[in-house]
Amino acid sequence: MYSDAEAAALYNLLNPRGTSDDVYLSLVMGSPTVLDVGCGTGIMLHRARSAGHTGRLAGVDPDRAALARARQRNDIEWNEGTAASMTWDGEFELAVMMNHGFQYFVTDVDLRTSLGAIHCSLIDGGCFVFETRNPQVREWEDWHSDNPIDVVDPSGRPVRITYDVQSVDEDVVAFSETTSDPDGTILRVDHARFRFLGIDRLSRFLADTGCAIDNQPGGWAGEAVQETSQEIVTYARKT
Repeated sequence: MYSDAEAAALYNLLNPRGTSDDVYLSLVMGSPTVLDVGCGTGIMLHRARSAGHTGRLAGVDPDRAALARARQRNDIEWNEGTAASMTWDGEFELAVMMNHGFQYFVTDVDLRTSLGAIHCSLIDGGCFVFETRNPQVREWEDWHSDNPIDVVDPSGRPVRITYDVQSVDEDVVAFSETTSDPDGTILRVDHARFRFLGIDRLSRFLADTGCAIDNQPGGWAGEAVQETSQEIVTYARKT
């Protein structure tokens, strides 16, 4: 068995710091009031506070085990819940959603409700920044057991992570994440769904919510979106 707490501790190892984190950190450091939607273990807000951010930092996530790790710092607001459950009204200059968390909004209802709550949380002119995988690249086709990830967890235990696609229903991909010992003994299996939205549909959802797109590059260096771009990075503004 592999507990929720152990899985939460593994999260940061599976999502090591990269260029995207540096871009997000720069945005956070430049905003006095920041909301991290789907904050997970809180690593971005931890980094911001450690780097000298003196303003208001708040994170929200439905994963209790991840939040337990986030709450190791008590100078940040931590809230258990989904994006759709948020009730802030005009309180933040910046909202971010990292590590493709936006793709967990798989139904139109959840997407509209969540975007509405994020929009409401922002001040007029406030920004919402997030990234999604480009559906044209079809990244899910590489999610199979022949592409394992081998890591040593924080307790010193070697584990193997594999992803396998269960189904593809239009723009929604259902997949499993299996954590096992190196000998193949399965420790836990988690299931999730991601929605892969192209630029046109993504832009329409944002416009319907009252957000204008300031910029939408195809990567963290600001390059234009191409068919081969791995990411769609969206900088939206509350209008």
